[in-house]
Amino acid sequence: MDELQLLEDLLKIYSPTGQEAEAVNYLVMQMRAGGLEARVDEVGNAVGEAGPAEATRTVMLLGHIDTVPGFIPVTRDGDRLNGRGAVDAKGPLAAFTAAAIRAKEQLSGLRVIVIGAVGEEGNSRGAHFIKDRYRPDFTIIGEPSGWDKVTLGYKGSAWFDYEVRRALAHTAARDESACEAAVAFWNRVTAWAAERNSAHTRMFEQVLPTLREMSSGSDGFIEHARLKFGVRLPPGVAVDELHNALAALASGASLNLIEGVPAYRGEKNTPLVRALLAAIRQAGGNPSFSVKSGTSDMNIVGPAWGTPIVAYGPGDSALDHTPDEHILLSEYQRAITVLVQTLLRLV
Repeated sequence: MDELQLLEDLLKIYSPTGQEAEAVNYLVMQMRAGGLEARVDEVGNAVGEAGPAEATRTVMLLGHIDTVPGFIPVTRDGDRLNGRGAVDAKGPLAAFTAAAIRAKEQLSGLRVIVIGAVGEEGNSRGAHFIKDRYRPDFTIIGEPSGWDKVTLGYKGSAWFDYEVRRALAHTAARDESACEAAVAFWNRVTAWAAERNSAHTRMFEQVLPTLREMSSGSDGFIEHARLKFGVRLPPGVAVDELHNALAALASGASLNLIEGVPAYRGEKNTPLVRALLAAIRQAGGNPSFSVKSGTSDMNIVGPAWGTPIVAYGPGDSALDHTPDEHILLSEYQRAITVLVQTLLRLV
């Protein structure tokens, strides 16, 4: 299998959340061509497996095949490959697939499962489906860390809808309008977060609210104002705890929690981490650790499985979701080598 062509072809298949089927079918076909046992599961995930079925240990390589919207023409410019999903996260997923194919004949006692999950950029339906159907001994989440870095954890997130209603009043009156009430609420939210964050200097430890949508209107009698916002959660802050804190700031307005997932951080001293660090050093790198302010499928499967877990993959995460998304092919190939050596060290 041409590992560079695998990635390039995968990028050419536009697969925003909800439209992953063509990319999934292509990946399954390439997995089979490379000698993996491959299929599409009940919710549309691409699943490829290698190693003996009776193996005593299992490694899960969990990537995602969907992307955010916005197709980027797929072009090569020397070592640079441009395209939507190059780093988030078809680059890591293609590296997982290539590594499993390279290592498949040497997996004595180890079963490797590669999953290209659907819906990660949405409701993570692919990860929610598999979390109760597998319990691997080790898990690597396919997200861009850089080929010589290991990601230990991700912040949590929560999304809210806020709505306030007011009876219409003449503009000469001193009554607070719905729009003014919404602005005042948002100011209370940011002030609350700033006060809490004053004791925490690291971004990973801070509560970070972001306003995403706002609208207002009236029917001639009642006016309303709506806000949709997200909050990034550090470890130690539960989703329900955050909801209660913000509800206390809403002054009787409606505040609905749409969805939320807590932060998750894996252990640093595990056989999986040691194998990855040794493989990076073997490839000539100086490994280091990171934690991320976003979320990933680690937040879903990590608490469910409770076994060693990290995130790893080629690419610069600063390019996630940007119009300049690209990956260096040399980094992609080095990450494949690191993954192969990591699997062999776990055998």
